[in-house]
Amino acid sequence: MTTVAERPDVARADGPRRARSQSDRLGIYLLLLPSLLPIVVLSVFPLVRGIYLGFTDARAGRNVEISFTGLENYRELLGDELFWNSFKIGLLWAVGVTVLQFVLALGLALLLNQQLRFRGLARVLSVVPWAMPPVVVGILWKLVYHPDAGLLNEFFYRVGADGLRTNWLGDFSTALPAVIIVGVWAGMPQTTVVLLAGLQGVPRELHEAAAVDGASTWHRFRNVTLPAIAPVVVAITSLDFIWNFNSFGLVYVLTAGGPGGKTMLPMLFAYEEAFRYGNYGYAAALGNVMVVIIVALLAVYLRRRLREAN
Repeated sequence: MTTVAERPDVARADGPRRARSQSDRLGIYLLLLPSLLPIVVLSVFPLVRGIYLGFTDARAGRNVEISFTGLENYRELLGDELFWNSFKIGLLWAVGVTVLQFVLALGLALLLNQQLRFRGLARVLSVVPWAMPPVVVGILWKLVYHPDAGLLNEFFYRVGADGLRTNWLGDFSTALPAVIIVGVWAGMPQTTVVLLAGLQGVPRELHEAAAVDGASTWHRFRNVTLPAIAPVVVAITSLDFIWNFNSFGLVYVLTAGGPGGKTMLPMLFAYEEAFRYGNYGYAAALGNVMVVIIVALLAVYLRRRLREAN
């Protein structure tokens, strides 16, 4: 009996089929190349380069030799109180902004999900801060917080509360809370949009059935709405935490890390090390450590939230 492998017509047909398969695969790679090339050049290569620089003594300057120093930068980092202080401030900033963003955005999303007059206009206006560049937002709020001609101090003066007037961005006790408020205002729209999309995906039949059973508005929200949007909540709070922790432009424009380092976020500290003092290797090591710590914190958070959801 003649096998398939021994039949010459099958062998002849298999050759062109294999050639077409290889040609199709090559065509797929060529189509992906225009989108992959910018990712490799602008993301992958700088990431790999940054990881490498963290193990060197790279400094600013022309024709400066770079030497591999192993873990020397990381040993120095462990005893750097300024970095760990900035890391604590960064955690306070990221957690504070993320929590307030979520609470306020959830309330706004619930409101915008109702059948209200001019709901479309309200939805458009709610995303206006998101459309503004961080630099513009920073300049705008610096004018609001200005100690002499700012809108906030002017308001307190008009209502006769002169004791509440202060240098909001220059006082040690108010600088960080003032910056957190700006971060919440600037980032809340994107959280609102995501949560609103999640709310619109909750079937109305579930709310109607709960209402028929006599559930109050709070119980419907707690037992129907929140469980339904739990995956959306986990996703957006995780992304918000990453974005807020890596924030740079907004705080740099507002305070540049002052006063006295009270708003010195980790990214600002790394920026100062790299571009003010020229310690590229040490700054890269700071970035590597921050990535590892944030990934670990997010892993613990996501594991707990997903376990609760299941």
